[in-house]
Amino acid sequence: MNQPENKVVNPFFAFNFLVEFFEAGLPDGKAPATGGSSIAIAAGAFSEITGLEATMEPKTIKEGGRNYGEVQRPGPVSFGPVVFKRGITKSQDLWKWFDLVAAGKYAKRLGVRITMNDPSHKALHVILLHRALPIKFKAADFNAQANAVAIEELHLAHEGLELAAPKPAEASR
Repeated sequence: MNQPENKVVNPFFAFNFLVEFFEAGLPDGKAPATGGSSIAIAAGAFSEITGLEATMEPKTIKEGGRNYGEVQRPGPVSFGPVVFKRGITKSQDLWKWFDLVAAGKYAKRLGVRITMNDPSHKALHVILLHRALPIKFKAADFNAQANAVAIEELHLAHEGLELAAPKPAEASR
């Protein structure tokens, strides 16, 4: 009689974004790109992440004698809020973080490491958010007949966005 193969089936197949939250240390408050000595405080898996954007507002300079357009110079960069949707986590740490900030600990910033995986859960891309701050937390509705998730939405404001390479161990999973 043939034995079936022991394949591990991921029950959370749709959750292809692993999100890890790190203590944002001084002076730069950056999440570690490739590991290091930082330890993840909280983690979750999300099915959708939106708002990964950076916008630079150019500065225009009008020069005398230049009649065809203005000179464009780089200006300040701003970042929109990042929205994590339909997520699951093993702990209540993300709610506790939001609760801390809402209670007046507004300086409690965390670095965020977002790892995008392919369907076989091999890491494809890593995006870092620097000095993130929770600005909205929406839990799933209570419905006994629904197949709800733990976190419906988590909105984060942040002070920087960076594209990093996956860790070598993640790329070979």
